[in-house]
Amino acid sequence: MRKKLVIIGAGGFARETAQAALTAGLHLAGHLDDDPALWGTKVDGVPVLGGTTLVRELRDVSFVVCVGNPRDPAARSRLVDRLALPEERYTSVVHPTAIVSATSTFGRGTVLLAHTVLTASVRLGRHVAVMPQTVLTHDDVIGDFATLASGVRVGGGARIGRGVYLGAGALVRENTEIGDGSLIGMGSNVLGNVPPGEVWVGNPARRLRATEPGVDQLPADGGDAAQWADAQGELG
Repeated sequence: MRKKLVIIGAGGFARETAQAALTAGLHLAGHLDDDPALWGTKVDGVPVLGGTTLVRELRDVSFVVCVGNPRDPAARSRLVDRLALPEERYTSVVHPTAIVSATSTFGRGTVLLAHTVLTASVRLGRHVAVMPQTVLTHDDVIGDFATLASGVRVGGGARIGRGVYLGAGALVRENTEIGDGSLIGMGSNVLGNVPPGEVWVGNPARRLRATEPGVDQLPADGGDAAQWADAQGELG
């Protein structure tokens, strides 16, 4: 990787990634964030250098994009598309306590936080976020831009689609497929296939509804904040 790392974003996931990078001994130069109130400040001791427009000026660094949560699972994908950087400008961050088998692989921009486990022949795509204590077992395939919150467990041979969000503590049965863009609520037990673009919650997990702009992501104009907040309680 390049000599320096810049994390795009300065929220919770970005701060966690920064600490993982520092623990791994990476040369962390700072954050970029589009909130002007953060420019010139420090977040957990790491400087916020400015907005994302600076990616064109910072030519001697690698980047990792650390935005997105249940409020807006697609944010990371949209930002990567907007930045339009060559793929080689992105790097991955792996906490030293993560266990990655010799037969497992992950794409650029992926983050593996503390005590994550990839057991055997696990394949992760690009810009995947894997939170602490998540376990991926043999032959799992995780699509680009997926987010696996803390404590997720995925049985062998599962297929997790592009942009999927698995809430904290979710369990996914072996050989199960979760379609692109679906959201699984925290603590849910997924025992069967989930079609693309659906929200499933509960134990066993059942379909709640289709994903919706303005419910599964906050609309640009703010939308119905009360409706949106209620919906997030279903996901965790």
